[in-house]
Amino acid sequence: MELRHLRYFTVLAEELHFGRAAARLHMAQPPLSQRIRDLERELGVRLFDRGRNQVRLTEAGALLLEHARPVLESAESAREAMRRIRPGRSGILRAGIPPDTMAVTLRTLTAELARLAPDVLMDLHELTTDEQLAALREGELDVGMVRHPSDTTGLESGPVASRRLGVLLPAEHRLAAGGPVRLRDLNGMPLVVFPRAMAPMLYDQIMSACRSEGFRPGAIRHARNPHFVNGLVLAGRGVHLNEHPLGGLPEGLVWSPLEGSPLAWRTSVVWPPRRRHASVAVFVAAATAGLEAAGHVIQPGPGTAEE
Repeated sequence: MELRHLRYFTVLAEELHFGRAAARLHMAQPPLSQRIRDLERELGVRLFDRGRNQVRLTEAGALLLEHARPVLESAESAREAMRRIRPGRSGILRAGIPPDTMAVTLRTLTAELARLAPDVLMDLHELTTDEQLAALREGELDVGMVRHPSDTTGLESGPVASRRLGVLLPAEHRLAAGGPVRLRDLNGMPLVVFPRAMAPMLYDQIMSACRSEGFRPGAIRHARNPHFVNGLVLAGRGVHLNEHPLGGLPEGLVWSPLEGSPLAWRTSVVWPPRRRHASVAVFVAAATAGLEAAGHVIQPGPGTAEE
């Protein structure tokens, strides 16, 4: 039994007239009659009672119709899914974002992408900047959201979004009064920071900025999970440099801005130009909206993607 036979049967069961069913199927009436007879022989039952002026479903025909409709609906759903991922159409967009992306950024990004390109299926991956860059060059991602500075040579880039960093402190810390903190006032304190392997160039830039501003950490502790970071700061094991948390902080923690804004997250969308996905421009717009929703300031202008 083939799907086309079930479709012929279903249309005839709905029309109960060979002429109208054949017209609806864009075929002649004799071939339709033959296909229905073939189906009846294969199943070993009579599906229709054929009178001079009337066609009626038999009990077996009514039972087959109950089973045929869901099968045809499932087949059409499968065809539609395949159409959506066919090369050259909207399809699947494989995208990377940093592990510490704010919830409001991700929520806005996905909502905007769904609004601007409802036929695009986003396959989202939580990857560090260097992991994304490697995946983009290997053809495993279509687009990525990365932190700068980073080695994006050979990639194209959208606008850079910037958000200044502050310092996360225990509430009882002497610098936790809420005013701006100078980096040199942190000198000698332990620093909780992401592992260098996540984004080596960014890591080195932060350390260089700290040294030039007079902050030489007494110790460095690496952490990539925000809950682990918060726990270390709460325990007095170090201070942490990060953007202002929009969703609030756990009790016992305080965020203060850095005086003079010496540090900032700089983020942009990058992609390989030779394999540019048709939906990259839509992703750039959606990601930009997501970053703006989290307080980032967009720096317009063409992105060369070379830092």
